Amino acid sequence: MRSSRSSIPLILALAAAVLMAARPAPGADPRLEAAKREGKVTWYTSVALTTAERIAKLFESAFGVPVAVNRTGSQRVLQRVLQEAQAGIKVVDVIQTSDAGHFVLLKSKGLLARYIPAGTEGFPAAFKDRDGSYLGWRATLSVIAYNPKLVPAAEAPRSWKDLLQPKWKGKLVKAHPGYSGIIATGMLALVKEFSWDYFRQLAKNGPMIVQSANDPAQVVASGERPVAADGAEYFLYSQRKKGNPLAIVYPAEGVPLVISPTAIARDAPHPAAARLFTDFIFTKAVQQLMADREGLYVPHPEVTYPADKPKLKDLKLLQVDAEELESRNQELKRTFAEIFGV
Repeated sequence: MRSSRSSIPLILALAAAVLMAARPAPGADPRLEAAKREGKVTWYTSVALTTAERIAKLFESAFGVPVAVNRTGSQRVLQRVLQEAQAGIKVVDVIQTSDAGHFVLLKSKGLLARYIPAGTEGFPAAFKDRDGSYLGWRATLSVIAYNPKLVPAAEAPRSWKDLLQPKWKGKLVKAHPGYSGIIATGMLALVKEFSWDYFRQLAKNGPMIVQSANDPAQVVASGERPVAADGAEYFLYSQRKKGNPLAIVYPAEGVPLVISPTAIARDAPHPAAARLFTDFIFTKAVQQLMADREGLYVPHPEVTYPADKPKLKDLKLLQVDAEELESRNQELKRTFAEIFGV
């Protein structure tokens, strides 16, 4: 891939330079000085822990402000934010999940600060909230995957409906929409495409149910179950790059596109650091790093992608409106539990 370990100092230097180019020297920049006085930024995120820690270290190296990373599944991030708000606890600065519906809910409750990060004016409309309360930071796909050591390519599933074949009984793994925003979004896209009957038939093949959208990659690579009925494409891609036996399938019927927003909490205890961090993660340098090293799609229009990543324009994308995702959230959890028993 394009980025290497030795390129990281250059990347963070470029990102920091972008933020400071139109301002006074870093030592005189009032926001940077305020961020340093605040002492840290607290980030609740659902992105893979390795990705979150890498971004956090880059930010701290660039600006000298530590990032307290709290990584868990999207639904748990939302639950924690809501519980803390109800209790009057002010801890979180930056909120990021893989469920765009969460941000519709948080915005409706007045829990988000309006902020438009520097340099994002030309980002695609699909990534933007019209009021500037949140912005899509990254995107991935929910895909099928299999272990090529256990499943020959000629016999591997090539479509969502292939997973319904009896030969896959006891051989599938599937993630949970009550934990993962990627899976909730992907499932709603497939419900809209095929109806709930698709999942009723899938349940007959007895898939192993795991939590995170990243878990299927590990289950399939280990051989515990040879086929993933869904999962986060970016994590599958990065694990395959590390040598794990994983092959990714982009079904021709359509691939759910999952846009993952980020926002600053209205009562962020470190607001200057939160704004600086938010600007940083949207710089071209950091967005390019995410595309190169993490296998993610990003909103920055100038970012290029590795040659072995499919271009979004070449795929049939299944997209879900954030408002509908929020309004059908309980239906997704309830019906999934009824069908799969978990």
